[in-house]
Amino acid sequence: MGKPEKLASSDRASGYGLLPVSNSRRWMVVGLLFVASFINYLDRATISVALPLISIDLHLGPEIKGVVLSAFFWSYALMQVPFGWCADRWNLRWLYAGLFALWSIACGLTGIAGSLVVLILFRILLGIGESIYLPGGTKIVSLLFPSSDRGLPSGLFDSGTRLGLAVGAPVIALLIVAFGWRHMFALVGFTALLWIIPWLLVAPRNLQSAPSSAARTGPEKGRPAPPRRFHLNRNLIGICLGFFCFDYYWYLFVTWLPDYLQTVRHLTLVRAGFYAALPYFIFGVGEPLGGWITDRLVRRGWNETRTRKIMLSASFLFGLLLIPAARAASPLRALAFLGGASLVGMATGNMFAIIQSCAPPNEVGTWTGIENFAGNIGGVLAPTVTGILIARTGTYMSAFTLAAVVLVVGILGYGFIVGDINPASDQTP
Repeated sequence: MGKPEKLASSDRASGYGLLPVSNSRRWMVVGLLFVASFINYLDRATISVALPLISIDLHLGPEIKGVVLSAFFWSYALMQVPFGWCADRWNLRWLYAGLFALWSIACGLTGIAGSLVVLILFRILLGIGESIYLPGGTKIVSLLFPSSDRGLPSGLFDSGTRLGLAVGAPVIALLIVAFGWRHMFALVGFTALLWIIPWLLVAPRNLQSAPSSAARTGPEKGRPAPPRRFHLNRNLIGICLGFFCFDYYWYLFVTWLPDYLQTVRHLTLVRAGFYAALPYFIFGVGEPLGGWITDRLVRRGWNETRTRKIMLSASFLFGLLLIPAARAASPLRALAFLGGASLVGMATGNMFAIIQSCAPPNEVGTWTGIENFAGNIGGVLAPTVTGILIARTGTYMSAFTLAAVVLVVGILGYGFIVGDINPASDQTP
């Protein structure tokens, strides 16, 4: 790539484990992570938008639909810790590309599903592939950016997930109308494979912990330290509790919002897709915005622990607007409340910055995998519990209220269990 115009703090790279790549290149990597996250949730949105038609073809009731929506999370949650461990030790240039290809192919093949069992099997395969996106992306950000600058890139790369839903909901609805749900899966899944080309051109060849970090911590200069025994501590417990609550809330949005708009608000498939796009878009825009605001305050001298916790807690409280959304008299009023409830997204960049700072540098991927495993237990529960509550009560009110209350409980995890962030291993000298 020639002489880098501006290294990403090469002195820190040698002393603090950051990769010595140019500033423009590290942001190009973040941009590609954003696109990968966008595709990630575009692929997930396919099942939510197509579910009403799939349920007709395969004769699925509300409780079985909940099982189908949760099947993805069975493998996705179980693979978080193994792939988090791999992200700490393997070259993410190839690990991320290989699993990206797996999830894209799984999405493309979903269209051939002719039975409930086959549909669930492809959803499980999709979950295995997509399990790299969060531990892998978070690890990459921790290798490229110092602590005080991680809120924006963390929020930015993950915001692709929400914008993937915002764009995906109406686009997938149009593709289903034009080609049918089976062809839609093939178009979305197989076209995504093109992403691998720019990724292999831009990602550093050795996208893993810098050798200087190992040399610095080794028992002898130039030799890596032996693997450290993993320890569960208070910070990780608080992070896992908070992220579980966050993901329970979020995955109710992901899996049931299109169905809610069609069955309760009586919108057509296409209109429901466009209505669902607004909450997803607000959620996505809020992710880098919340991280950017907090990064600026921290760089101005504000205490990082208090600032990130206050932004996160305030963002979580917006989730209470999900309750009046369920009671709103008109679809437009419900949409306005859903948009307000989506400001929860402003917490996301700060959640990832917190775990990057709390985790030992050589365990960021593992910690993120554990965090996302806990979160995706919420991903398993949210669609299933929601389906059961709908079947038994005939309304979304109890399901929406439960999700909002669970999210508020998450403030306890981040606000009172997680202690001082104090990223001692990554401070500016």
